[in-house]
Amino acid sequence: MKTNKIRKFKTERAFVSMTKILLISLLFMAISFFIFDNLLNDYIAKCLYDFDVVLWYKIMDYKWQIILIFYTIVVTVTSFFVLKKENSYMDKLFASIESIVDNPAEKIILPSDLELLELELNKIRMSLVQSKEKAKEEENKKNDLILYMAHDLKTPLTSVIGYLNILKEEKNVSKSVHEKYISIALDKALRVEDLTNQFFDITRYNLHEMELNKDHIDLVMLLNQLIEESYPMSMKKGLKIKLNANKKLVFYGDGDLLARAFGNLIKNAINYSLEKTTIEIIVKETEEVVEMQFKNATKAIPSYKLDKLFEKFYRTDDSRNSSSGGAGLGLPITKEIIELHDGEITVRSENKFILFDIILKK
Repeated sequence: MKTNKIRKFKTERAFVSMTKILLISLLFMAISFFIFDNLLNDYIAKCLYDFDVVLWYKIMDYKWQIILIFYTIVVTVTSFFVLKKENSYMDKLFASIESIVDNPAEKIILPSDLELLELELNKIRMSLVQSKEKAKEEENKKNDLILYMAHDLKTPLTSVIGYLNILKEEKNVSKSVHEKYISIALDKALRVEDLTNQFFDITRYNLHEMELNKDHIDLVMLLNQLIEESYPMSMKKGLKIKLNANKKLVFYGDGDLLARAFGNLIKNAINYSLEKTTIEIIVKETEEVVEMQFKNATKAIPSYKLDKLFEKFYRTDDSRNSSSGGAGLGLPITKEIIELHDGEITVRSENKFILFDIILKK
């Protein structure tokens, strides 16, 4: 719970305890005075007088001192029982906290006086349950993905070794076949490198916090460089990448991290774009923000999948074929980088297009 809620709870419990002690004591005293002073006054006085006249006179002389002592005893006894009840509440509270740790699935039930605290503890309990479930789900996804990628590493690596062995052992291979085998081995080796990089991303993701090294960078130049670097990938699918932006747009941010974020979006667009279509990147600038949009034609994506695109290790193809995409970390890392720059990234689907909208505050 937040500090102010804890303070409010403590104040309320203290007020309730003091009120109980005061009211019970006053009520008991009022009843006592009513009985002894009104109903039984004459009878008690006569009994004391008949029993011991001296004692009766002493009681009359010290009447108010006796009443004070009596009232003190009443307050003390009342406080004892009220505080004992409050102490039992504390025992139940500590038991509930232990229950949250040991058995978070079990609902917390406290006395009606602790309804506010019960509500807050159950919120914490549910948050813990959800966090554990999410962590377990992510760990399972991560383990499955590592298993799949380890399996997929073996295939291209076997091909590389096989073709290189052929070239080593076969001395009379024609030049065209030699070039063909070299090309295949290179493609497979590049695939091994890509999978190795994905392994690296998986193992280091969330193991450290990203730190920003900000400087003034030209976003348009940065995007043009990324587009040029991605040309070999886009060329294989007959894709065009169109940048719609001013000639220059200076932004104060971490160039390396932003390059990684935008590169992930471009790579994602290439991987999932329909062949022979155009990937469009739009950049606009206002006095307060930079607005960016990455748009590409793709297969229809259901809304429930769109909501999960920024989850770690999630891939829209629902398959283990790692050749069709990455480890499912590109978009989560992109989101983290954008948010580190006090920005926001959202995704939506329109007809046969998917659009990633980014807002960066200047």
